[in-house]
Amino acid sequence: MYRSHNCGELNASHINSEVTLAGWVQKSRDKGFMNWVDLRDRYGITQLIFDESRTEKSVFELAKTLGREFVIQVKGTVIEREAKNKNIPTGEIEILVSELNILNSALTPPFTIEDETDGGEDIRMKYRYLDIRRNPVKNSLLFRHKVAMEVRKYLSDLDFCEVETPYLIKSTPEGARDFVVPSRMNEGQFYALPQSPQTFKQLLMVGGMDKYFQIVKCFRDEDLRADRQPEFTQIDCEMAFVEQEDVLSIFEGLTRHLLKKLKGIEVDKFPRMTYEHAMKTYGNDKPDIRFGMEFGELNQFAQHKEFPVFNAAELVVGIAVPGAGNYTRKEIDALIDWVKRPQVGASGMVYVKCNEDGTFKSSVDKFYDQEDLTNWAKATRAKAGDMIFVLSGPANKTRAQLSALRMELATRLGLRNPEVFAPLWVVDFPLLEFDEESGRYHAMHHPFTSPKPEDIALLETNPGQVRANAYDMVLNGNEIGGGSIRIHDKATQQLMFKYLGFSEEEAKAQFGFLMDAFQFGAPPHGGLAFGLDRLVAILGGQETIRDFIAFPKNNSGRDVMIDAPSAIDSAQLQELHIQLDL
Repeated sequence: MYRSHNCGELNASHINSEVTLAGWVQKSRDKGFMNWVDLRDRYGITQLIFDESRTEKSVFELAKTLGREFVIQVKGTVIEREAKNKNIPTGEIEILVSELNILNSALTPPFTIEDETDGGEDIRMKYRYLDIRRNPVKNSLLFRHKVAMEVRKYLSDLDFCEVETPYLIKSTPEGARDFVVPSRMNEGQFYALPQSPQTFKQLLMVGGMDKYFQIVKCFRDEDLRADRQPEFTQIDCEMAFVEQEDVLSIFEGLTRHLLKKLKGIEVDKFPRMTYEHAMKTYGNDKPDIRFGMEFGELNQFAQHKEFPVFNAAELVVGIAVPGAGNYTRKEIDALIDWVKRPQVGASGMVYVKCNEDGTFKSSVDKFYDQEDLTNWAKATRAKAGDMIFVLSGPANKTRAQLSALRMELATRLGLRNPEVFAPLWVVDFPLLEFDEESGRYHAMHHPFTSPKPEDIALLETNPGQVRANAYDMVLNGNEIGGGSIRIHDKATQQLMFKYLGFSEEEAKAQFGFLMDAFQFGAPPHGGLAFGLDRLVAILGGQETIRDFIAFPKNNSGRDVMIDAPSAIDSAQLQELHIQLDL
């Protein structure tokens, strides 16, 4: 037995007990006649004491050789600590060591294993196994485990059955690029890693499983950023004989359960917002509703004056920033430079100060009088002491730019409190979106999303106006889950493929197995997938997902710890019948 207790559980009730502990040396303090060592494991820290007058000489001398991160085992007696530490659970006691066994020595780590470390992100990614020893990363992984366990318990209690689906599947056009895997046994042919288990969960509904879930890895070969990884985890769910309200009710319940169980927070309302309203009011389909700054459209008040920039714009739109009326010209110019960055892409910005006396001062006073600016203030719901920022240009592009500014200002003003949770549903997405580059429509979600029955006739006349029976759950400005009611009959699915530009032969080649299954009595069905990584990060009070993944990739999709991806030798390539042309 390497240990009788862990390093986080001993307290005053154990005084005079003989114990055995094992762990890593956090740090040591050698005072000559006395040596203290902090011993760490996953559960906490226990202080060890080696006393020249009470510890056997060989053990005392051996303790002086201990370095950071040595792995040791000790035996000793729990005694009361003279200088108590109320900041840790074991702070009332220490272990008077009688036996010391060095299980493994350690090199000096490349960064300190402390909550506040001196290691940069790159070096910590390279030595990720050391970074996991730090409390922030360790606790993030433990928190992820708790979330996953609560999800499993909640869904299992509702008669959902966890079913595993294959990782080696057929490549299908679902949006992002597939990761492909060559087949040695089938020369010249490839598997794909699943972007989601979409078709399999639908087939499980055809198979009569009724309620399915899976916490499952998914893979997308796409450009990365802070909240994306090439491999990510979904809470994937599907149900038979359901309508949209059934699905929303189940997953409102799950979200409410997680917030209550893990954060102690009661959330009663899950507002519903249409996609059209979200885009018009917040500029994106995943609005953060923890704060205001809703958009105010100004075309009727700003155009047909003498200001050519606004007159030529498809959209003139603004937001009122609370309490920002005292911004200096330097601060305003810095924000104008911020929106001009390539990542945002605005050509400029107009501002209006809402003075305390009810008057207005703007950067376009030459063109607009006080009555005009009063109308701007009404449209943006600005109050005395606020600042109105206005952008103009093509509608979609301008809304996206103002949305980026809104989120940046909210961050600067401290309005995005990570301990406040504001979930909502965004519904009534467009079924299709037009791609200028390819000149055809693509599915906004995926090809199996059901159109609203009352909109099906519009497929012939106005495909862009067809609404999907689809829904996203948004939490604090992040899409944490999305789903839809699926198409469950062959005729509607064939119609969908037609408007997505698939020939009958292409549809059969890609999805023939699903179309065939629909002919054998497919029930009405629908579901939803939550992004586990993002959900855990938001519940954990973070914006990025990396620290909640044990071994993440960097922004180039590389695992710098194991140096992957990497080249394979010529014998493997030959066996797979692959020839490189680089």
